[in-house]
This record gives sequence, structure tokens and C-alpha cells, in this order.
Amino acid sequence: MNSNRKLTLAAMFLALGQVLPFITGQIPQIGVMLSPMHFPVLLCGMACGWQYGGLVGFICPLLRSVLFGMPRMYPNAVGMAFELCTYGIVSGWMLSKFEEKSIKNIYISLITAMICGRIIWGLAYTIMLSGTDSPFTFQAFLAGAFLNAIPGIIAQLVLIPLIMRALINAKLIK
Repeated sequence: MNSNRKLTLAAMFLALGQVLPFITGQIPQIGVMLSPMHFPVLLCGMACGWQYGGLVGFICPLLRSVLFGMPRMYPNAVGMAFELCTYGIVSGWMLSKFEEKSIKNIYISLITAMICGRIIWGLAYTIMLSGTDSPFTFQAFLAGAFLNAIPGIIAQLVLIPLIMRALINAKLIK
């Protein structure tokens, strides 16, 4: 895929990352559970490569915070920037290591990215909140990274491979 197509797709994924949270924006708990910004970043990494996925992942929550005030810049958008950057890098890098973009390889890349991103999110919050009155605990990590995110994790595991297959079948990506 040429760089113009990758840049165009990356811009589309960045725009989706700005728009999708409006679907759940009226009910913040639903937004936290479904993680709408995660979808375009994971897709961007897989469709455009790790460089584009990492950049879109890092910019997406920061830009949304500046433009719309949500998520709150510190610590939320900053922590998410590191998490989503990791999603984009790992999903794109992992998928590039496989000869074909089969459903199995998409799942391996997706699950690896989801685990790595959540670990980086936890590390970012631990560093940002260390020395404050409310340090980031392991219980907060488990709740934020896994328990509260179960609906979003399930949705990502169902929808992202389907969307990737549709993009491949439509020959929008190779």
C-alpha cells in the first residue's frame, strides 16, 4: 500500500477516534466500558502499519481533549495517549510479522496489543499518580484495565477481525 493511501486511512481513523466517542458521550460509564477510541487505533495499526497506528494512537486522546474537553487532559488523556500509542504500534507490528492477514493472525495481533496497551496504561497511571494523595493501586488497574472494560474488550474481539476482513476483501488494504 502506498504512503498516500496509508496517510489517508490514518487521517480517517484519527477522525473516527474523534467522532465515535460522541455515540457514548451522553453516558460516560458506557463510554468507559466500550472504549470507542480504541477501535480506530487498533484498526489503524493493522491497516496502515505500526508507525501510523502509534502516531494516531498517541494523538487521538490528546486532540480530543483539546477539541472537546473529554477525556480530561491529565491524567486521563495523557494515560490514554500512551495506551493507544501502544495499541497502534503493537497491533501493526505484530500483524506485519505474519505472511498473511488471516483471522487467526489478526486475533493474535489484537490480543497481544490489547494486553500490552493495558500494561502501559497501568504503568503510565502509576508514574503520573505516584507521590499524589491518590496513588494508582493494583485494584484500580484491574478495575480500569479489565473489569470495567469487559464490554469493550468483547466488542473489540468481535468487531475488529470482522472489519479487518471486510477491508481486506474490499481490497482497501493488503
